[in-house]
Amino acid sequence: MAKQTNTSYKSKKLKILAAGDIHGNNRATKKLADRAEKENVDLVILCGDLTGFRETSDILKPFKDKNKKVIIIPGNHESFATVDFLANLYGVKNIHGYSAKYESSSGKVGLFGAGGANVGLSALSEREIFSTLKRAHLDLKGIEKTIMITHMHPAGSKSEASGFEGSNAIAKAIKEFKPDILLHSHIHETEGVEEIIDKTRVINVGSTGRIIEI
Repeated sequence: MAKQTNTSYKSKKLKILAAGDIHGNNRATKKLADRAEKENVDLVILCGDLTGFRETSDILKPFKDKNKKVIIIPGNHESFATVDFLANLYGVKNIHGYSAKYESSSGKVGLFGAGGANVGLSALSEREIFSTLKRAHLDLKGIEKTIMITHMHPAGSKSEASGFEGSNAIAKAIKEFKPDILLHSHIHETEGVEEIIDKTRVINVGSTGRIIEI
């Protein structure tokens, strides 16, 4: 059974700052943490590739210093073990294969995720990506609103304009689990691109980040 957590924000909508592809850039992380504090977000979501170009164990420290709740998943530039290490070191949640539940004025919000991609240190097959998302989604039946968190982009998305094919497994998960929002990163060239796929709002959050309310 997928591990889950519950947090309540009943007085208002759940406000999220989502980003990815930080690649060990502490300056970028500090800017994101400052923005999270300024915007008074309830939750920070990091969609993988936290390390990779500039390896550092301090990459999550700015969020810890701001007392922000953080959810992370692995990208393709770090190992699953590295992300588990960071989660344990800073007391944040690695949601790869797991779910979390929150409450806001609009009702319950469920988050579920699968990191990695089809290349790199955390390479997964299409079957593994889908089974991870399916396992993570298990405890979210009956939840009014859901957010799916991946590193890789779905097949058929605008991020394929980069020349990199998306994941058929993630596209299948959109159709089967019908999340309200999919947050991903991975493709730097299409950072900030937003689209609708099968009624799901799909956002490539990129390293500069996006504010989302639900």
